[in-house]
Amino acid sequence: MITIYVPRDSAARSVGADEVAHRIAEWAVAEHVDLELVRNGSRGALWLEPLVEVQTPQGRIGYGPVTVDDVPGLIAADFFNGGDHPLRVGFVDDLPWLASQQRVTFARMGLFDPLDLESYRATGGLRGLTRALELGGDQAVAEVLASGLRGRGGAGFPAGIKWRTVLEASDATKYVVVNADEGDSGTFADRMLMEGDPFTLLEGMVIAGVTVGASEGIVYIRSEYPDAIATMRTAIDIARLDGWLGADVLGSGLAFDVRVAVGAGSYVCGEETAMLESLEGKRGMVRAKPPIPALAGLFGRPTLVHNVLTMAAVPGILAEGAGHYQALGVDRSRGTQVFQLAGNVAHGGIVERGFGLTLRELVEEYGGGTRSGRPVRAVQVGGPLGAYLPETAMDVSLDYESLVEVGGMLGHGGVVVFDDTVDMAAQARFAMAFCAAESCGKCTPCRIGSVRGVEVIDRIVAGVDRQDNLELLEDLCDTMTDGSLCAMGGLTPLPVRSALNHFTEDFHRNAEVSS
Repeated sequence: MITIYVPRDSAARSVGADEVAHRIAEWAVAEHVDLELVRNGSRGALWLEPLVEVQTPQGRIGYGPVTVDDVPGLIAADFFNGGDHPLRVGFVDDLPWLASQQRVTFARMGLFDPLDLESYRATGGLRGLTRALELGGDQAVAEVLASGLRGRGGAGFPAGIKWRTVLEASDATKYVVVNADEGDSGTFADRMLMEGDPFTLLEGMVIAGVTVGASEGIVYIRSEYPDAIATMRTAIDIARLDGWLGADVLGSGLAFDVRVAVGAGSYVCGEETAMLESLEGKRGMVRAKPPIPALAGLFGRPTLVHNVLTMAAVPGILAEGAGHYQALGVDRSRGTQVFQLAGNVAHGGIVERGFGLTLRELVEEYGGGTRSGRPVRAVQVGGPLGAYLPETAMDVSLDYESLVEVGGMLGHGGVVVFDDTVDMAAQARFAMAFCAAESCGKCTPCRIGSVRGVEVIDRIVAGVDRQDNLELLEDLCDTMTDGSLCAMGGLTPLPVRSALNHFTEDFHRNAEVSS
């Protein structure tokens, strides 16, 4: 039998993966070829999508990017046996881009059908849950603490401390909530994992639930991710039927179930308390803290809130032990980070590496430089609220503390590349305009400050009382940073100030004029 893999990831489907799979299947039927067509998750090499792989005795050979019009030529070149063709990229596991990664959270991505539970078990799935049940709550929390796992949603808070807080809460009702409202520009790892390896996320949630004493879990997914929503719901049904989700988790007598909740298009619901408000049926607006969600979260109950990448790291930590995870990374940044390369970059996609590689290595070696072929001028790390770093700062180590030292932040691991044609004054304006559009409106510094920010930047660029308006912009950024309730307003000044500091000339292109 011939086995062919064509990704079902929505990025691959957006560039014709379904049509390619259909054309291959049609040919097999017409020629009476015994073919197994597997719709796997994406490997994360998005510039090669659709990446079609064929199983050979020596390993899986890839071809990409494949269009539906390429299929006849591939068949004529005997690609079913790994035949030579201009689209042939060789053995996929040997591609330097993939072979040099340290895939832990994304270890199973692209290997099999994401909803194939038998393959999930065969690759170590549920080992972490089994061990968590054997250890019990205190020891399982100790493993998470010892691993050094920190929140991958942006704050970098030690995950184990959250677990300990919820475990020690005395309430009979507790919740586990995963925030999959992935709204940052240039980020897509949450979506890819939910579509490509949903059981890993579910296993992490079940481990969390039985460990801290919760009986209900919720995955809050943005409405713009219909494929992820459908895949997660199907995976939940499969897990229930298999007995590791529901009233009696793996025969332990412990109950834990999961449901999917769909967001309503609000960026600010990526903030944990706004998300909890949305889950309670209210408008998604930020809550003042304290109390923290670990003590008074969903419906006032202790709630463990993590993002997708944090929770998906948990099964591996429990399965392999804290030391295995702790051995990766640098200083206080332990384990791996899933970086998402986007923007003007030749090789966009997913790169999972232990903390400590440099931004230059990520952009130039993995990303292949700019897609346009022009020099890199700026790289934004950490989503739309992250700093714009100049090319001269690209030797910074990609870990939490090192990025803070150069005025940046890691955020969700999104990395957006710009070449030397970018207008950084326009990018600074975009940051303020984005905040104005997405603010929940609860606090004045964010709601009003962002609108005034756009106006002030427009005056600066136009050359109207430039020095006075530059000073006014600095004061405004101080107010937003110190006075906003959440990161929406509090971090918006970060990209603005970085653009001002590193790309001053872009704000001085017009001559001074009188107001």
